[in-house]
Amino acid sequence: MAVATKGPIAPDPGLPDPALIAFNRFGLGARPGDRERLAGDPRGYLKAELRRPDVAMIPLDDPAYADLKGSTPAIQASMAANLQRKRDRERMTTEQQQAGTPAAGPVMPPSAAPATSPPVAPPAAKPAVPPVEIMLFRAEAQARFYKAMQAEVGFVERLVYFWSNHFCVSIAKDNIVRASAGAFEREAIRPFVLGRFADMLMAVERHPAMLFYLDNQQSIGPDSRAGKNRQRGLNENLAREILELHTLGVGSGYSQADVTSFARILTGWMMAGREGRLGEPGSSVFNANAHEPGDAVLLGKTYPAGGMGQAEAALNDIARHPATARHIATQLARRFIADDPPSAAVARLAKVFAKRDGNLRAVAAALVDMPEAWSTPLAKMRSPFDYVAAIRRAAGPGPTNDPGQSLNWLNALGEPLWRPPGPNGFSDQADSWASAEGMKTRLEIAWQAARQVKDIGDPNGMLDAVIGPSASPETRQAVARAESKQQGLALLLLAPEFQRR
Repeated sequence: MAVATKGPIAPDPGLPDPALIAFNRFGLGARPGDRERLAGDPRGYLKAELRRPDVAMIPLDDPAYADLKGSTPAIQASMAANLQRKRDRERMTTEQQQAGTPAAGPVMPPSAAPATSPPVAPPAAKPAVPPVEIMLFRAEAQARFYKAMQAEVGFVERLVYFWSNHFCVSIAKDNIVRASAGAFEREAIRPFVLGRFADMLMAVERHPAMLFYLDNQQSIGPDSRAGKNRQRGLNENLAREILELHTLGVGSGYSQADVTSFARILTGWMMAGREGRLGEPGSSVFNANAHEPGDAVLLGKTYPAGGMGQAEAALNDIARHPATARHIATQLARRFIADDPPSAAVARLAKVFAKRDGNLRAVAAALVDMPEAWSTPLAKMRSPFDYVAAIRRAAGPGPTNDPGQSLNWLNALGEPLWRPPGPNGFSDQADSWASAEGMKTRLEIAWQAARQVKDIGDPNGMLDAVIGPSASPETRQAVARAESKQQGLALLLLAPEFQRR
């Protein structure tokens, strides 16, 4: 069995270029000048990023992030806007009804009626201000793109995207999620991406965006005070997705009875509504009146009645379950090594996860030390976000302080930001992004990006700076024979060596 080495990786003509592995497999792509900074030690460069304090955090004291709000004020802004929209609709309905009702008074004979009605001045046009949820979403999107541009190699950013997709919410659910999806990533993912899995799990499942997205608002203990008064019952969405997607994984041995029992345990966890009866509107609260009373059995263990602490105890145990270690190890190996990850690599990651109590920094470092990570060919397609980020890093940031074009590119590529098709997130399989239509779209995006660069320089030099010695003779020939610098850059951005991770 291959043994992981700890020092610099010597180039091997029979293996992928270690620098390209570092930037494509682990990172967000090289910027001009980045390859020189590896100093011949790509593994050490990745590990140095893991040790950097607060590397995953978005610094809110930076003016570049001045427009960001926390999830609670963002949700409150959405609630207020939704209430105002409702009032505006009601007012318009009333005005339309009144306009269609004849005024009181004597009926005018036909001969006395004017031949034509006097012209009615159209109402003054209101300024076209985007809804507050759109403005919050765009500010968060711009922050994410800017953070990707600033990253040294982007390994930690890639980990953020992995966990954000693993614990996904979708803005398609409601304006509440649209307003808070970016804050959810900043508050529940970034602070814990190199911390303990159990802490991230707790932060994610208690976050108002997740509670709202998976309908725990609607889950009422049948025997609770609220359940008896309202004749309402359980909603199992949150419980099921925690077990199936977030922790243990499909086929790990839990039963439908476990799902139902866990749903009972999670009752009472919800987001405070606009009226503020349970707490600050938009915040995460525990409603004791909705919590199912009594002991509960989950995965063969009895959890005594204890209000909110009952679910906290269950989540902590699930976070340490051997099936959770295997599930997370498999997902990480699939993301960073291959669609069908080597079983030995999965086993080693799971062992580190279990032995280090879910220490995600240790797991990430173990991933970097995997021999398979440096010997497996770059066969997976970059996801749309990874591809757009790599283009921006190689060719330039595009329109300043405007995420619109990058968001449009993601929509066209089939990975709209924070809008996965379901709670299982976006697919990480290579064939999900390698369709003929998808490649045609990537070609169009590469051309758009190349045309926007004002001073391209030498595309052949950019090829060496971004891809390096791994560029195939066919790629080098295509770039060298390009009819213009823009065409040369576009061919570089479309090259297989640029597309693969």
